[in-house]
Amino acid sequence: MPRNPERRAQLTDAGLAVLAEAGARGLTHRAVDAAAGLPAGTASNYFRTRDALLGALGERIFERLAPTAERLEPLAAREPSVELVVDYVRYIVERLLGQPQLPLALFELRLEAARRPELHEILTRTLRQGFDADVSFHVNAGLPGGAEEVRLLHFAVDGLVLDRLTPGIGHPYDVDGAVAQLVRRLTRKD
Repeated sequence: MPRNPERRAQLTDAGLAVLAEAGARGLTHRAVDAAAGLPAGTASNYFRTRDALLGALGERIFERLAPTAERLEPLAAREPSVELVVDYVRYIVERLLGQPQLPLALFELRLEAARRPELHEILTRTLRQGFDADVSFHVNAGLPGGAEEVRLLHFAVDGLVLDRLTPGIGHPYDVDGAVAQLVRRLTRKD
């Protein structure tokens, strides 16, 4: 299997663009090669099967959505509070909406995984690792709430992003305000 990480990133980035634009049906090794501007057969040399390609795309989404240290450091210096959770979640939503092809590709992958058992296993593992890392970060930072609140925030953010990137409720709304309300309501103790 070829090991050039730059070429692999080039192929997965091209695959994400194809997936976001053409959907899972339009994603082929040949389409990825064309989008990457590489010779035919390159993608299949890196990703032997369709499931391997789709799984690699899921991993690449999370690599590209990773937060930057320059944005995390000032947040980490603050006292844990609900308002800090609001700002962390705002930063997550900013990253998602700032690179719309990534969440669109992830939605496509999730739909495809519902029909493909092998991809379901691969994508579930990737999503679970991301969720576990989010819970660990949340707990280690001393933020209000725990695993269940993080799970609910995941559900809420997924819905918010889906609404913003696809035909949604049709009424304009303030994303930052919506994020603040979601976090405050989901992290309060009754």
